[in-house]
Amino acid sequence: MQTIIATRPTLRDYLTVSQAATLLGVSASTLRNWDRMGKVAAHRHPVNGYRLYLRSDLEGLLRAAARQGAAH
Repeated sequence: MQTIIATRPTLRDYLTVSQAATLLGVSASTLRNWDRMGKVAAHRHPVNGYRLYLRSDLEGLLRAAARQGAAH
């Protein structure tokens, strides 16, 4: 039997707005707009309040978009 231990994300698991935008292939403004519209969830840096995006969330978004694109 395999034990799975959930770990909390560390700051290394997050991307800045510009890093996340590059990964998704969109502009930083588009990413901020998606955040305001609730299309993608941003977290806030605990010290400066900047938006941060979990890499795993963005990779999931990319996978979902690829599946949707393949279905059309």
